[in-house]
Amino acid sequence: MPAPYVYRFGSQRTDGAAAMKNLLGGKGANLAEMCRLAIPVPPGFTISTEACTAYTQQGRDALLAMIDAEVREGVAAVEAEMGKRFGNAADPLLLSVRSGARASMPGMMDTILNLGLNDEAVAGLAARSGNERFAWDSYRRFIQMYGDVVMGLKPTSKEEHDPFEVVIDALKTQRGVKLDTELDAADLQQLVQRFKSLIHSRLGRDFPTDPWEQLWGAVLAVFESWNNERARVYRELNDIPESWGTAVNVQAMVFGNLGDSSATGVAFTRDAGTGEDLFNGEFLVNAQGEDVVAGIRTPQQITLEGSRRWAELALVGEDERRATYPSLEELMPGLYQELLAAETTLENHFHDMQDLEFTIQEGKLWMLQTRNGKRTGAAMVRIAMEMLAQGMIDERTALLRVTPDRLNDLLHPVFDTQALKDAVPIARGLPASPGAATGQIVFHADEAEAWSKGEKGSGKAVILVRQETSPEDLRGMSVAQGILTARGGMTSHAAVVARGMGKCCVSGAGAVHVDPKARTMTVGSVTWHEGDWISLNGSTGEVFDGRIATKDAELSGDFGKLMALADRYKRLDVRANADTPTDATVARRLGATGIGLCRTEHMFFQGERIQAVREMILADDEAGRRRALAKLLPMQRGDFEGLFRAMDGLPVTIRLLDPPLHEFVPHDDAGQQAMAQQMRVPVAKIKRRVEELHEFNPMLGHRGCRLGITYPEITEMQARAVFEAALNVQAEGLKPFPEVMIPLVGSVREFNPQAAIVRKTAEAVFAERGAKVHYLVGTMIETPRAALVADSIGSQAEFFSFGTNDLTQMTMGFSRDDAGSFLPEYVKKGIYEQDPFRSIDQKGVGQLVELAAQKGRSVRPDIELGVCGEHGGDPASIGFFHKAGLDYVSCSPFRVPIARLAAAQAAVG
Repeated sequence: MPAPYVYRFGSQRTDGAAAMKNLLGGKGANLAEMCRLAIPVPPGFTISTEACTAYTQQGRDALLAMIDAEVREGVAAVEAEMGKRFGNAADPLLLSVRSGARASMPGMMDTILNLGLNDEAVAGLAARSGNERFAWDSYRRFIQMYGDVVMGLKPTSKEEHDPFEVVIDALKTQRGVKLDTELDAADLQQLVQRFKSLIHSRLGRDFPTDPWEQLWGAVLAVFESWNNERARVYRELNDIPESWGTAVNVQAMVFGNLGDSSATGVAFTRDAGTGEDLFNGEFLVNAQGEDVVAGIRTPQQITLEGSRRWAELALVGEDERRATYPSLEELMPGLYQELLAAETTLENHFHDMQDLEFTIQEGKLWMLQTRNGKRTGAAMVRIAMEMLAQGMIDERTALLRVTPDRLNDLLHPVFDTQALKDAVPIARGLPASPGAATGQIVFHADEAEAWSKGEKGSGKAVILVRQETSPEDLRGMSVAQGILTARGGMTSHAAVVARGMGKCCVSGAGAVHVDPKARTMTVGSVTWHEGDWISLNGSTGEVFDGRIATKDAELSGDFGKLMALADRYKRLDVRANADTPTDATVARRLGATGIGLCRTEHMFFQGERIQAVREMILADDEAGRRRALAKLLPMQRGDFEGLFRAMDGLPVTIRLLDPPLHEFVPHDDAGQQAMAQQMRVPVAKIKRRVEELHEFNPMLGHRGCRLGITYPEITEMQARAVFEAALNVQAEGLKPFPEVMIPLVGSVREFNPQAAIVRKTAEAVFAERGAKVHYLVGTMIETPRAALVADSIGSQAEFFSFGTNDLTQMTMGFSRDDAGSFLPEYVKKGIYEQDPFRSIDQKGVGQLVELAAQKGRSVRPDIELGVCGEHGGDPASIGFFHKAGLDYVSCSPFRVPIARLAAAQAAVG
């Protein structure tokens, strides 16, 4: 027989179970599981996710033909268990229709309650319940939900907001009342008639009165809601495939609004904010479920402890609390004990913190939902480690229980929760570098530096706002509280550098128009000027107007326990991309086992250094270049000494100069004039040299090892700085381990002459100093050709470090700085499952990584293999690198704990 589309649950028969989440969705699978645990659940049935797929692929009529008989049997089973008939006017069975995907998507899809009411049934409900107001309020709610969700009655303007609420507000004004609860049965009956008239006048059709027509309309509307705008956005943000679909749960209605012996609420088996092992939640007496979350009444706390804590925060005295806001534990002690027993059973059964919904109908407790509760990063860590200590889960489960990226919550400044409630969002970009930042807008890096140092004030907090950033903005970026760019992706300059600094950054905010000349930022019709306050949430990509209070995240002891556990299981080492001793110190504190990438060019943009670099660029011959490089040598040596000290006993991978020289010279007239004056040369010479350095595609031009081959004296100076620094630090009693990386090779014939200079320079320095250090010379694999001929290169190179940023753009033919204009649409349409600059393209780019690793090890079994591109901090990519057999990943300092956990999960998963 073909598999069913409908699965029943209830006290008499339950077809499903928790393990069937893919088929029944999370809600349906857990409803079935609660029934199996003998927890009181209103009976119902689940229409499977396969039916959603059939509806999407084959349409309405085909689906109804498939499921009609099964749905009717399901309704009959609910009727038998509840002792009521669907569509019966005297004592109607009313139903709820809710969505339920396999991954929790709270509030993203649609729900319809009180389904089955019409003009006849409402009278029967009133008579049967003895509560006329309750009956008409239920009918009013049903028409409002159904008219919106199923019939599609939407606002006609932004000002209208909700057309049904407009009608309610008009009646309240007419009656002279402020609250919905002040409307009596006659008022609610009048609302029903006004709602029906509104639907007819707006839509040209009547509200359906046939219960079966209502049911089919609701089921199809829930399937449709899988593709509504908010559901699509939520799926994109949480990497939920569109192909999964949603299930539909049809369940007997129970009512929390049948008087003072009824109530409804939401509870958590542990604190979702802190992770504290404390049962908590909120409820309302004589209310339906949506009232608890709508905020129309102040909810009460479920536990006495929670109620007292709430009262303390709300400045409510104990007498007022007991009289006005008593806890469920005090108000209905017997039912509280039943709820406590249910939550204990469910947490012990699922071995995870549960999010519960419940209704008390005239003294009887019904459980409506359980699911693994959403929680903050801090709570996630605490719950995992406490459950491990309590023996509820094992070590592997504890590691898998924490989402690596949620560790960001613990590592970066966060907005004060209360202050965020009043924040006004103005734009959204990419969450390029996590954290929270608030400051005054500046549009130029030098202005950021001046403002932050107090030259135009007393150490102002600034947000650097740019169309896009360049290496020359580095100093301004380093002092800014946060960075906002209108262009660029997750691996743009702003994003990469900000992550390395642990600096909050939002990139690619396309709605933001930046005019650096006018010193304005415009979104729509609103303009912000230099000095205006804005705030950035680098974890969500949101931009807010004005200043929002921030606070430092606090690392708990549980965080340290989790990291120690991760280190016991992971095979991949985790290094850091760090260019300064400060970055290196932070990385080591967060558990880095070395530096996987030091970008030496980032050391060239400060003060006298940029002038020396420009002297080298302007030099007419090798002698002139060497004179300029001699000025840089002690500066570079000092930089490397700082890194070696910070990473005492750990490897430090130093990449030789990589970017094209044009990045070190100004391209605007004013900048060229200033450079000419500073260097005492004619401005014509500056302009001529800038024109000579111009390339149509500089990222594929004169950069990387090509610079060292053309100007070997650059390689020689940098190598000398590395080895002299290493020996200086070694003389202090420390243990430096330098690894010199030749960038952008595509052939062993490019690698060999550069490696020869490094090794010759090392021997010269060792001879001069009468001492040696152990070192390696290797290369960055960032071109497809390098991956294809990795056996040839590996015969000479002692390590490979995969530069996956460039390897991705060269393999895929995408510019990482410009692909933001079309890649989101590619992902949305399923051309690529993920942005390949965020998570590695395993089938394409990943294949090159695997091939290069195999070829390298075929000629040098002990070759060291690592990743230094931004993918080194992406959990999904780390899982791939683990399987590919690499030795380490390297990422920005603040992603080191994330990578450590992801590496452990790859090992145990």
